[in-house]
Amino acid sequence: MNVLLINGSPHANGCIHTALSIVAETLQAEGIDTEEVHVGNKAVRGCIACGRCSTLGKCVFDDIVNETAPKFAGADGIVIGSPVYYSTPNGTLLSFLQRLFYSNSADLTMKVGASVVSCRRGGNSAVFETLNQFFGISGMPTVPSSYWNDVHGYGADDVRADKEGVQTMRNLGRNMAFMIRAIHDGAEKYGRPVMAHDDWTHFIR
Repeated sequence: MNVLLINGSPHANGCIHTALSIVAETLQAEGIDTEEVHVGNKAVRGCIACGRCSTLGKCVFDDIVNETAPKFAGADGIVIGSPVYYSTPNGTLLSFLQRLFYSNSADLTMKVGASVVSCRRGGNSAVFETLNQFFGISGMPTVPSSYWNDVHGYGADDVRADKEGVQTMRNLGRNMAFMIRAIHDGAEKYGRPVMAHDDWTHFIR
């Protein structure tokens, strides 16, 4: 069992990496493998709605999105981390996620997802809600913690000093490990749910 952690901060070892590392350490203690992918400092363009991914099986732009896609498809859980920019996620991360989720043909049903947000002072709730939208539409249960998954501070040392934030990250890791194992056991006992995708309604009269 493994979890993919996506670092959407431009800083490879900043606040988001620190928070994700705490989650990763907790998951590893629970016997779950982890891998962190740093995307926040990459030149990632947005989706151009060309539709080529439906025939290519991958995005037409061959960059870190396609590099990450196999890891994304093979993971049992996904953790997405972003700093707060004007109460929104990092724009590079959003471009990456929109293309990754749209161009990937893997069945994401019952993979578990969580988002982690870092802010100096405010705007975290809006970013948290935006990132969580990727999970619900993909059939992915969202992992809870003991608070919203955010840490506060201007640098990595501030995050480590945020005792409740650290506690929240550890509880998130424990809950994610539990949900991954529980879903795995449930699938063996009951089978995986079948998702219907036959009806597409573009307007309602």
